[in-house]
Amino acid sequence: MADHEELNISSIVGGGLCVAASDGQKVFAEIEDAIRSGKKVCLSFQGVEDLTSAFLNCAVGQLYGKYSEQEIRAKLSINENSVAPEDLRLLKRVTDRAKDFFKNPDRFKVAAKNALGDDYGN
Repeated sequence: MADHEELNISSIVGGGLCVAASDGQKVFAEIEDAIRSGKKVCLSFQGVEDLTSAFLNCAVGQLYGKYSEQEIRAKLSINENSVAPEDLRLLKRVTDRAKDFFKNPDRFKVAAKNALGDDYGN
């Protein structure tokens, strides 16, 4: 069994448009399966034409709710030759926000409730 797996994002979602949260969820499932199998994962963005934060939040951001930052650093890498610089910056913003959120999710829930009203989360 190989201890390393490269996951091509555009292959998982069936094309270069990586914009929908539901497609990000597919990528998340593949990453999580590999990690649970004891593999290190390298994400390839080869063929990705459009990338959104909604997609990345589901694909990568929610990992921070299940694993520590140290575990993610040890198990997940990015093929930086396959990703546009602006997409790499977007990924960094998404992961920074995810780290902050999962450190104190209640703080974000209170802020959202204050901004969106009492119906938030119901």
